[in-house]
Amino acid sequence: MLLRVGAYLWASPTTALGLGVTAITLVTGGGCSIVSGVVETHGGFARFVLRTFVPLPGGATAMTLGHVVIAVDAQAHELTRTHERVHVRQYERWGPLFVPAYLGASLWQLARGRDAYRDNPFEREAYAS
Repeated sequence: MLLRVGAYLWASPTTALGLGVTAITLVTGGGCSIVSGVVETHGGFARFVLRTFVPLPGGATAMTLGHVVIAVDAQAHELTRTHERVHVRQYERWGPLFVPAYLGASLWQLARGRDAYRDNPFEREAYAS
């Protein structure tokens, strides 16, 4: 039990950001639920964030922010849940260092002439699940 609490606390800085996105999503017509201890938020502002700020062609279908997963719609959670739960576990391991580590890994891949997303080791681990 103490380890679970520690994992939530370690990931809490980014989870707080995800909860902020959730609050705005709810007032912009989106929805949310809690599935296995993870807040799943979709639609509204979450869709806008994923389509506007994720530097992938067409944006992203879903993204993890600590113990919050934001998605374009409810069905996207069903399609990406296994992948995104790997990212939740990564946040539990890396805590507030996850975002800089993820971005650094992407930059390293770019510097090597590789794909910043598909070759990122964090994504490779998530896609392997």
